[in-house]
Amino acid sequence: MDNESVVLSAPLFATMDETERHSLYASMVKVELNRGEVLFDEGENGDRLYIIEEGKIKLGSSSGDGRENLLAILGPGEMFGELSLFDPGPRSLSASAVSDSVLYELEHSALVRVIEERPAVAKHLLTALARRLRRTNEALADLVFSDVPGRVAKALLDLSTRFGERVDEGIRVAHDLTQEELAQLVGASRETVNKALADFAGRGWVRREGRAVVLLDIDRLERRAR
Repeated sequence: MDNESVVLSAPLFATMDETERHSLYASMVKVELNRGEVLFDEGENGDRLYIIEEGKIKLGSSSGDGRENLLAILGPGEMFGELSLFDPGPRSLSASAVSDSVLYELEHSALVRVIEERPAVAKHLLTALARRLRRTNEALADLVFSDVPGRVAKALLDLSTRFGERVDEGIRVAHDLTQEELAQLVGASRETVNKALADFAGRGWVRREGRAVVLLDIDRLERRAR
């Protein structure tokens, strides 16, 4: 799939014919980010929808004492910022690049125009929002009911569905996260997450490769994630 097709696969374009899709795509602004670069901060006024063409974007929030909580990692074909259409105001999350990334942005007025011309687009945007909210609710439930190793296993499996690549031994997941970022995603300390990963590696379930991991035993990871 070429880069343009990745963007056009986003829910925003689901109800459009080919001419409409390419016309809207042509009106969007390309944004390039280096790893670690901030796209927007929590609390900023938001008036843009973004679709990822290349790379990975993390969405997170900070507590009053400076602790960070990583809520989602998004990749090519996924979009974010659509909440500003339905509830204009300060951003509820911050967004920054986990790896070098290319995005396309659509300003609020253009997005409203699309919705007015094609009301069915709103349904697809709401479906995408609902899917992300469901993931967030599941993550909150996991914090209450799952132990850290279970949450680590579930996070690895989730990352593998979007960023995994089949290799001879299993699935290689180039997540590009630091140890601290992975811990934030799981909602635990770095030391506890590293202990869980070391245990998985010792059991032969995974192999760690810097900012990537190879999932060697999917069945056991799935059982541990339950």
